[in-house]
Amino acid sequence: MASTHTPAHPAGPAAGTQLLDHPGPNGSEARDSAARGSDHAGAAGAAGHGDPFAPEAESSRHRLPRQTRGASPLLGVTAVAATLGATGFAAATPAAAPAVEAPDETPVALAADPGLALAARIQQQADSQRTAAEESARLQAAQEAEAKAAAKEAEAKRATEEAERAKAAALTLPVRNYNLSAHYGQSARYWAHLHTGLDFAADTGTAVYAVGQGTITSAGWSGSYGYRIVETLPDGTEIWYCHLSSIIKGSGEVISGQQIGKVGATGNVTGPHLHLEVRPGGGAPVDPEPWLQQHGLNP
Repeated sequence: MASTHTPAHPAGPAAGTQLLDHPGPNGSEARDSAARGSDHAGAAGAAGHGDPFAPEAESSRHRLPRQTRGASPLLGVTAVAATLGATGFAAATPAAAPAVEAPDETPVALAADPGLALAARIQQQADSQRTAAEESARLQAAQEAEAKAAAKEAEAKRATEEAERAKAAALTLPVRNYNLSAHYGQSARYWAHLHTGLDFAADTGTAVYAVGQGTITSAGWSGSYGYRIVETLPDGTEIWYCHLSSIIKGSGEVISGQQIGKVGATGNVTGPHLHLEVRPGGGAPVDPEPWLQQHGLNP
């Protein structure tokens, strides 16, 4: 009767199955070990004996069958590469850094160096402060120049006003072309008392001027004095202009040297002349000649 027992792996592992090399500390050593195991397994199968618990058998049972390489893995890698190329690779590629726009006065290179940037800011602050200081100095100089000009103008104005006041306050002789015909204190038969003034003999119509700045307080006919003008000076002194032929300024303020009348022969006279009297405080008359000399005039 024929035997139904089939030999167990008579030729070793199936012809279509290949063993994968186990990785080891050395790839060639792993391959040599696998080859030796295969040889031992074949010899044991041919003799029909062998210890199934031998180390070689154990090693043979734990080896994984080698997978036959085909085209599928390669296609999978290609697809993954294509996908990454479209998405992952693009995302993994670092984006270009945005352009840095530097200030007008600061180079781009300074932004990368904090020390240089700080120095640039300090320099800018110093420049700004220097510009502000220069502008302040310019404004101050302009203000000082303006103040000096204003002070100079004011001083010139004050000088002009003082000169005008001095001119107005200065005394002048009442007649330009004249001869002194009688002095103060003289006596004569045609005077009831001693002569009380100073006589300036001049032609009729000769201009008569105000001796100083003052106010005309009286003008008109005055008996033996004829036509008379009374001027009161600022200190209260009265000046009498007598025997006038006409009165030009009969009231109001006058300045020194302003014409106020004309020489005449009105009243108690022997010829045309100006009779001038000086009465301090409006009181009794004094000698006009020394009084005029005290004010810088020499009649």
